[in-house]
Amino acid sequence: MNTPHWPQLGCGAIVRQGNRVLLVKRGREPRRGQWAIPGGRVLPGETLRQATEREVREETGITIRAGEMVYQLEYIERDDSGGIAFHYVVLDYMGEYLSGEPRAGDDADEAAWVAFNSLHTMTLTDSTRDALITLFPEEFQ
Repeated sequence: MNTPHWPQLGCGAIVRQGNRVLLVKRGREPRRGQWAIPGGRVLPGETLRQATEREVREETGITIRAGEMVYQLEYIERDDSGGIAFHYVVLDYMGEYLSGEPRAGDDADEAAWVAFNSLHTMTLTDSTRDALITLFPEEFQ
């Protein structure tokens, strides 16, 4: 079995349009079936912003411009034997919407603009909920 090198570097974009935010329903583990900030792995030779823009386009069909880094997290999940199943360091950037309509692609099962007042009814990843509450506390009062 080929064991991946851990940790892996990921990036994502928090893209806001008025009272809505761009989210994807994860199609793969970890956290399959939960809604999350779109993003993924940084490829060799890509800058973090290039990777962020590519990943958002691949997962959602939306074209963005990656701005400043606004949130970071480290995600570690162990398998049943205690080994590392996943270990990601993820850097999230503010994304400026440029064009496109949400459509699921790559490893996302769904992609959508979600109203902030609908987030409480959705199954969000813990890190997505934390990032949105941290960045937009007025929306969660």
